Amino acid sequence: MTQFDDLLAFVTVVEAGSFTAAAARLGGDKSAISRRVSALEERLGVQLLRRTTRSLNLTDSGSSFYQRSARILADLEEAESAVAQEHGDLRGRLRLSLPLSFGLRHMGAPIVEFSKQHPQLAFDLELSDRKVDLLQDGIDLAIRIGRLRDSSLIARRIFDTRMLICASKAYLDAHGAPQHPDDLAHHQCLTYSYLDDANFWGWIDEAGEERRVRIKAAMSANSGNLLCDAAVGGLGIVMQPTFIAHDYVARGDLVPILCDLRLPSTPAYAVYPPARHLSYRVRAFIDFVAAYFAGKPYWDKDCEDLDNG
Repeated sequence: MTQFDDLLAFVTVVEAGSFTAAAARLGGDKSAISRRVSALEERLGVQLLRRTTRSLNLTDSGSSFYQRSARILADLEEAESAVAQEHGDLRGRLRLSLPLSFGLRHMGAPIVEFSKQHPQLAFDLELSDRKVDLLQDGIDLAIRIGRLRDSSLIARRIFDTRMLICASKAYLDAHGAPQHPDDLAHHQCLTYSYLDDANFWGWIDEAGEERRVRIKAAMSANSGNLLCDAAVGGLGIVMQPTFIAHDYVARGDLVPILCDLRLPSTPAYAVYPPARHLSYRVRAFIDFVAAYFAGKPYWDKDCEDLDNG
């Protein structure tokens, strides 16, 4: 077991970022972890880590060795999980990357429910709208909303996101409600900065052709919630997915406009990096999430009455 323990210590140090953090994860002490990594380097005859008082970095040899070592440990963990799965139990850790607003609003309940079904499974969650590198950051699975750019990832479509254009009653009283999407060019608009061509809002006309209008951004932000809050304050018109906007509309804080307009829907995917086999944990969670959000999402059901204007 010495070689395995040395390997585990090294991989944990790299992933935790320090000997102290690795010791906390493994339930050992810092000096013991350091001795194991040193023993591994001595046995291999190469330096794996560059240690300074302020940083810890992989050497070229260390980087290559880490990738292989992490895969070996993952395969071992996966083998154990496969046996556990035969008895209906999932074990280990599932690292998820979630969009910030969607994760906060809608992923808590399914994650809690899945955790109760599999109490031996631990979740490690990152909530951010930045596009993380799944391989580099050690992420098992990400939920992504929008067109996928990285063709190397494997994706499963889990639902479609409907958009809604809204404004506060105070704004509409002061500026009038647009009667046609081209009218948006003459209004103050609040734009989501992570969108491609954020200064253009699109719709699909009666002939099925995509049309766009250039809007003036009174505010640009990477938070849909903040933009909706700004719209509530009367700063302008906002276009946001219904999974964010439906709460504001239900409370009467925002009023839907241009409701007869056909807006492009945006797909949401569960994505994961390619591997020799798909983790039992990842596969089971994807299946669970797909079933949880199957059909029309509940936030769109809340907005069904809007379809009639």
